[in-house]
Amino acid sequence: MAVTKRVRIYTEEDVANHKSAKSCWITCRGKVYDVTGFVPDHPGGDDLILEYAGTDVENIMKDGDSHDHSDSAYDMLEEYVIGRLGTETTVVRDDWEAPDDFHPENTDSAEDFEKTQFLDLRTPLLHQMWQANFSKSYYLQQVHQPRHLQESARLFAYDIFEVCTRTVWYVVPLVWLPITANLFLRSMLQFNGPIPTFLSNPLLPLSLTSTVTLDAFTKTLSCFFLGNFIWTILEYGMHRFLFHIDEFLPDHSAFLTLHFLLHGIHHYMPMDRLRLVMPPILFGILQAPFTRLAYILFPTPVANGIISGSFAFYILYDCMHYALHHTKLPAYLRHMKKYHLAHHYKNFELGFGVTSKIWDYVFKTVLPV
Repeated sequence: MAVTKRVRIYTEEDVANHKSAKSCWITCRGKVYDVTGFVPDHPGGDDLILEYAGTDVENIMKDGDSHDHSDSAYDMLEEYVIGRLGTETTVVRDDWEAPDDFHPENTDSAEDFEKTQFLDLRTPLLHQMWQANFSKSYYLQQVHQPRHLQESARLFAYDIFEVCTRTVWYVVPLVWLPITANLFLRSMLQFNGPIPTFLSNPLLPLSLTSTVTLDAFTKTLSCFFLGNFIWTILEYGMHRFLFHIDEFLPDHSAFLTLHFLLHGIHHYMPMDRLRLVMPPILFGILQAPFTRLAYILFPTPVANGIISGSFAFYILYDCMHYALHHTKLPAYLRHMKKYHLAHHYKNFELGFGVTSKIWDYVFKTVLPV
């Protein structure tokens, strides 16, 4: 499906970063101009144009006391146009407070696209991201301003791919709880002695549970609790340093698309019921290097116990994440719901903890709510 190529969209921040003789950008009447090549030839001297580099020059160009520019000057300026300023939205704001019963209004998709020229929610989003012609700054500005639809927006045009991006919450425990239990049982049995590999006999632990000793259970439980603790670090670390890698994200459509797939779409559509928990394929990819590292660092019984503890807390995390967006909750979870929604609607650069605030306190990223 073809997407019409649009003029490149920038933010005022993009323009402000280009204010030297080596890279001089200005804005006028909503357009962005790269006048670097014109600076030495400016009739009023390069000092005057550099004084307003990185800013809007509409008023100064119409200022009769300075120099009221002719129509030919505006025509000449058009030779240097490189894009336009995007329209800023203001859903996220510092004074936002989460109500106990949060039900945001649906976004008018046609009006939103006409206003922002960002993503058209009526057509598959992934191809639009790949073909997008906006800067990283404009992408980050827009993707962190939530939109809301009654149904999930499509990522792919083809159903066979689209179905892999949507996950109901109960798929997480259905897939990962049996794996977690198997790892826990294997850990206990392995503390007693060697057993066949999972691939050779995956159901073996169920037939040998009666042989587990108290000593083996205690050792595995200790490893399980260590895995719980390790997960809390991973939860915070991956959320803050992988999913919110905004500052270090390269300004290229491929990296913006990857960011959008990993976490950007969740901030763009935070109340989408089918994109609040990780698809099993995605978590399978993300967990692979960490579980591999566990087997390198620890003996197999210890590694299996730690991994089972981490997986158990992952299941808790994803189910709780869904509940924070869509479920009536007891007191502690109601507070965490307000805390997490504030991460979406108040300040996405703070409040990375989902199941608890412990590492937000440690790393001083607590979000006041």
